[in-house]
Amino acid sequence: QVQLVESGGGLVQAGGSLRLSCAASRRTFSSLRMGWFRQAPGKEREFVAQITWSGGNTYYADAVQGRFTISRDNPRNTLYLQMNSLKPEDTAVYYCAAGGAGTWSDWGQGTQVTVSS
Repeated sequence: QVQLVESGGGLVQAGGSLRLSCAASRRTFSSLRMGWFRQAPGKEREFVAQITWSGGNTYYADAVQGRFTISRDNPRNTLYLQMNSLKPEDTAVYYCAAGGAGTWSDWGQGTQVTVSS
């Protein structure tokens, strides 16, 4: 089990940028597949991005492709999500997640991102 703590959320105007961080407690962070998800009010949680254990492969939801960048710093046990050109529809609670192949086993508590128009 790994504990995950997100930070970096806040209020930003449309077109602005934020960088989210997710600190992981586990020393084997570097072996985990990591991802970001989000949940807007009244909607189901949705996939945003994921990154393989080495950082060599990344995948994005169509809605954020080209605007968001997921990255990781394994020696620091930290996951990042750089969000640029933010839109009001990006408003949501953002969660980081950790897992192995085919499953997400651990989740953070979430950080709120609000984009004003």
